[in-house]
Amino acid sequence: MGIRSLAAELLPTTLLGLQRGGHAPAPAPAEVSSFDGLSAKLGYLSKGELRQVREAYKFADEAHLGQFRASGQPYITHPIAVAGLCADWKLDVQAIMAALMHDTIEDQGVTKTELIQRFGAPAADLVDGLTKLDKLQFNTREENQAESFRKMLLAMARDVRVILVKLADRLHNMRTMGAMVPAKAQRIARETLDIYAPIAHRLGLNEIYRELQDLCFEHLYPWRRAALAKAVTRSRGYRRDIVDRVQTEVKTAFAKAKIKVQVSGREKTVYSIYRKMREKHDGFAQVNDIFGFRIVVGSLDECYRSLGVLHQLYKPVPGRFKDYIAIPKANGYQSLHTTLVSPLGTPVEFQIRTDAMHAVAEKGIAAHWLYKTDKSGNATADAQRLGTMWLQSLLDIQDETRDSTEFLEHVKIDLFPDAVYVFTPKSKILALPRGATPVDFAYAIHSDVGDHTVAARVNGEPVALRTELKSGDVVEVITAPGARPNPGWLNMVRTGRARSKIRHYLKNLAHDESMALGEKMLAQALRAEGLKLPSGDPADETAATLWQQLTRWSGNRNRGELMVDIGLGRKIAIIVAKRLAGLMAEHGIRPDAVMLTMGRYASDDATPAQGVVFVDGSEGASIKLATCCRPIPGDAITGYLGRGEGLLVHTAECSVGRRLFERDSERWIQVAWADELTRSFECGIAVLVKNGKGVLAQLASAISSAEADITHLDMGNEPAHDTAELKLLVSVRDRQHLADVLRTLRRAPTVMKVSRVKP
Repeated sequence: MGIRSLAAELLPTTLLGLQRGGHAPAPAPAEVSSFDGLSAKLGYLSKGELRQVREAYKFADEAHLGQFRASGQPYITHPIAVAGLCADWKLDVQAIMAALMHDTIEDQGVTKTELIQRFGAPAADLVDGLTKLDKLQFNTREENQAESFRKMLLAMARDVRVILVKLADRLHNMRTMGAMVPAKAQRIARETLDIYAPIAHRLGLNEIYRELQDLCFEHLYPWRRAALAKAVTRSRGYRRDIVDRVQTEVKTAFAKAKIKVQVSGREKTVYSIYRKMREKHDGFAQVNDIFGFRIVVGSLDECYRSLGVLHQLYKPVPGRFKDYIAIPKANGYQSLHTTLVSPLGTPVEFQIRTDAMHAVAEKGIAAHWLYKTDKSGNATADAQRLGTMWLQSLLDIQDETRDSTEFLEHVKIDLFPDAVYVFTPKSKILALPRGATPVDFAYAIHSDVGDHTVAARVNGEPVALRTELKSGDVVEVITAPGARPNPGWLNMVRTGRARSKIRHYLKNLAHDESMALGEKMLAQALRAEGLKLPSGDPADETAATLWQQLTRWSGNRNRGELMVDIGLGRKIAIIVAKRLAGLMAEHGIRPDAVMLTMGRYASDDATPAQGVVFVDGSEGASIKLATCCRPIPGDAITGYLGRGEGLLVHTAECSVGRRLFERDSERWIQVAWADELTRSFECGIAVLVKNGKGVLAQLASAISSAEADITHLDMGNEPAHDTAELKLLVSVRDRQHLADVLRTLRRAPTVMKVSRVKP
C-alpha cells in the first residue's frame, strides 16, 4: 500500500482526531519554565557559577519584560527552556548564560560591549555568534539568511558551544510552533530540515536529529504524518508478541554466555519510515525493519563476543553486517550492525555497542561535556575529534568563499549524511560523501594534491577521474607539477571542500590573467599618448599619487582591480589612458615625442592606439578563441572586448564578429598571432562521405597520417542512407597544417566533399 492510499484509508479517523485537537506525535518532554526548575538541573556547577547563571537570568528577564511568545506565555520561558536543554548536556557556565541571553542582542537592542562588561567576553562571544544580522543591511530575505548562517557557522567553527545552544533554541521553537501562523511555521520547518537537522546529524547529535526531523515532518506534511503515525501504532500491536519473544530469547542466550547486557527495543521514527518509503517506492507493509534491538555491553571485547552469541541464536542476513567500531562514521558513531532472521522469518536489526559508544551515538559532540569525567571516554574523544575536523573544514571553505550564498551552498553539500569509506595507499581511512570521486579524495588529502591531480588508480587499476568511489576502495592519486584544476571538475565533485578549492583556484587564475592583460592593454594605449605606464612601486610617491587619483576616478579600490576591469572589458583602455595622461600632465609629466610618433604610426589598421595583443595559445580565462569561427594561426583575426567577459578572438571574416562590430565598434582591438605558439588549435571541418563499412576507420586513418587529432565527432541525428555528413573537430598547428589535412581527406575513396566549417 503506497503513502497516498494509506492516507486515504486512514483519513476519516485522522481528520476526526485533529478536529478534536488530537496530536499525532508523542508529547514532548516537559520543559523547564521557571528558574527554580532550571536550578535543579544545574547541580554540576559550582556555587560561584550558579550565581553567574542567576545574574544572567535576571538580566534576560529584565530585557524581555513585556515581551510575549505567540502562545501568550512570557518570552523568558523560552530562554529558560533552552538553558534547560543545554543543562541536560552538562554544558559549562558560559553556554548556560548564553542560552539565557541568546535573544537579548537581536530582540532587545542590548550591545555586545554591555554583555562583555557584565558577563565577560566568552559568554558575550557566544551570544553574538547566535545573533542574526540586521535585516536592513540586505536586499532580500535569502541574502540576509545566508549571511546570518555564515556568521553562525563560522562562530560555531571557532566554538562548538554556539551550535549546541542554537540547536537547543531551534528544538524548543519547533516543539512550541503550534501557535504560529502556518506559512511561517512551514518556512521555519523547511529551514530546519535543510540545515539544522543535518548539522545535528553531522555532529552526532542523533536524539535531536531524529526529533527535529519528526517535528519538521509534522509541520510540512501533517496529513501524511498523521496517517503514518496511525499505521505505526496499529502495527505496534500486531508485532508486540514477536518483539517480546525475541527479547526474551536474546536475554536467555546472553545469560548462558555469561555476558552482562542491556537489551532494549527501538522503533524507527515516522519520518525515517516515510523517507524509506519514498526512496524505495514501497508501501508501508513492505517496510520490515520498523522495530530493532539495541545491545549495550561493558567492553569492546564483549561487543564482538555478543555478535557471536546473536549469530548462533538467529541466522544472519548475508550482506547486512556493518562494523562501525573498526571504521567509525564521519560523526564519530560506533556500533556493530547486524540483521538477523527472527523466528517468524522477518528481518530484525541489532545494534551492539558499549556505554561510551552509546553516549556518542545519542549525544554526539555534546557527550564531550556530558561524559568528560568518564574514564572510558575514548569514544567521546573520537566524536569530538571528528566533529572538530568538520568544523575546521568550514573555516577552510570560508577562506576561499567570500560570497555568503556560495558558502551556504558548499556547507549544504557537506551535510550529506551518507558516506563511503576509502583507504589511502598507506591504509589511512577517509570518509567521503556517497558519489564522491578521486578528485574529492585528492582535495580531502590536501588542496595542493587536488590542484595538481592528473589521474587516479582505484584498487591498483587506472580509472577516470569522474569514477564514483565505493567503500573499501584503495585510492591512489597521480599528480603532475604543471597540472591545474579543470572547470569541468565542478560538475562531478561532491564535497564542499573540493568545490570551494576549485572555484577559488579558477577565480584567482582568471583574476591574474585578466590583470596581466589589462596592464598590457593600458600600457599600449598610454604609449599612443607618448607616455610610459607609471610604476606600481608604493615607494614612488608620484606614481602612487597618480594611481590613487586614477582609481578614485574609475571607482576601483586599487590599481590591480582597475587592471582586472580593463582586462575583462568592463573599462576601455583608451579612455582610461586619456584620463591618466591628463593626470600625468597635471604632475608635469610630458609626452615623449619619439614614443608618440611610434605609438600613433606603428600601424595603419583600425584602433592602433590600443596596440596589438598577441595570441600564442597560452590564453585562459582572459583571452578566448570564439567557437563560432574557431580561428587558427594563419587566419586574419580581430579581438572583441566583451563587457566583463575578457577578450574574444574572431576571424576577420566571421559573420558573427561582423555583426558585433557593427553594433559595438569601440570595443574592437587589434590582435595578432605570436611568432612562438604553445599548442595546437581546434578547427571544425565538414565531410560528406559515401555510407559503407569502415568509413570512420578510413577518415581516422587519413587524419592520423596528416599528423592531426580528432577531438570531437558529430554524426547528427538523421539516419544515414547512401551518403552522410560528418562534422569533426580536428586539432591542427596552423592553416598550412589544416590544408594538408583537407588534401589528405579528399584522396580517401569514400570522401565526396570536405570543407572547413564557417559561421
